[in-house]
Amino acid sequence: MNKYDVIIIGAGVAGCSSAYFLKEKGLKVLVLDRAGIAKVGGSSAAGAFVSPKIGKGSSLQTLTNEAFEFAKNFYLEHFPQHFKQTGVIRIPKDELDAESFVQYEQHDNSKRQWLDESSLSNIGIKKSKKSFLFDEAGVCDAPAMCEALLEGIAYAQYEVKSLSYEEGAWRVGKYEASKLILATGYENKFFDMRYMGVKGTWGTRGDYETALDLNVSMHKKISVSANIDGIVKIGATHEKEVNTCIQCGEEPLKGLFSIASEMVDTSDFKLKKTFCGMRAGSKDYFPLVGSVIDVNEVLAQQPKLVRGERLKSEAKEIENLYVCNGLGGRGFVFAPLMGKMLAENIVEGKAIDERVNPQRLFLKWCRKSPDLER
Repeated sequence: MNKYDVIIIGAGVAGCSSAYFLKEKGLKVLVLDRAGIAKVGGSSAAGAFVSPKIGKGSSLQTLTNEAFEFAKNFYLEHFPQHFKQTGVIRIPKDELDAESFVQYEQHDNSKRQWLDESSLSNIGIKKSKKSFLFDEAGVCDAPAMCEALLEGIAYAQYEVKSLSYEEGAWRVGKYEASKLILATGYENKFFDMRYMGVKGTWGTRGDYETALDLNVSMHKKISVSANIDGIVKIGATHEKEVNTCIQCGEEPLKGLFSIASEMVDTSDFKLKKTFCGMRAGSKDYFPLVGSVIDVNEVLAQQPKLVRGERLKSEAKEIENLYVCNGLGGRGFVFAPLMGKMLAENIVEGKAIDERVNPQRLFLKWCRKSPDLER
């Protein structure tokens, strides 16, 4: 057997970030993916914007902006060649949204400045209301960043069809490790993790060759990146709560391109390549990081949980099994902090932040899920 301390299934940004921080702590790590590093799923189609979340002060906004500060500094320190600090302009969608921006300001401590319509026009942005510029935000080169995170870490392109846990070790084909991490995005075929409520949101991105002088990235319904090496990225998520992959050609880009054309001059844009992938999100939009509950065992011991009974003891977990998942459309914002958090839990026993611990969803699922027969 090829023996490791940890096997990670999934080579998107969640899996790659987890591997990076585990290696930093001295563990021998193997990453497996059936398609390649950031070749399918959300990371393959990501515009990979790294920017704060605006809003009226929710706990999700607070966590997102904590993750943004960590990710920004992490990328600048370790991988500046794959993170372009272009700045990101958040543009109101309409008049009503523009009114909300004034309220958003008091709930956001991220460094920013207002840009009025004249300033936006000078940059080359059309038909826009007064907007926020986050000049410390930017854009990652998604596949290059994932590959850089895995530098010096064992990787194999391998489709996992079965796995087992025997005598204190996980066995995956010819590989063996004491611990296993699932970073498989919207797909789950090995364990009952329905309580996490992972759903797929289909995303599409087009890379366009252009000579447009555009030095800043922006978001207004869709995302439009700065011109980096002659390429502007246009992308967005589309179909929510999709359960299987859908075919993607140039057709889905027509609507996005039309919106982008209302924002900037796209007259010389030439489509170079289309990317599509499924982004995985949880029921409450918070990431999912930590151990996995043994659902069958817990419900067998306490069948009345579905009728509102309280847990008599801490929910039994599947031994040495972890997840890093549900990062949604902000994968490159969340991934570094979530990877660090999981590594600290595995190596040092540090408790997972309750905001991202998957156990937060278990009891509610037991009591309200249509998945369970009453």
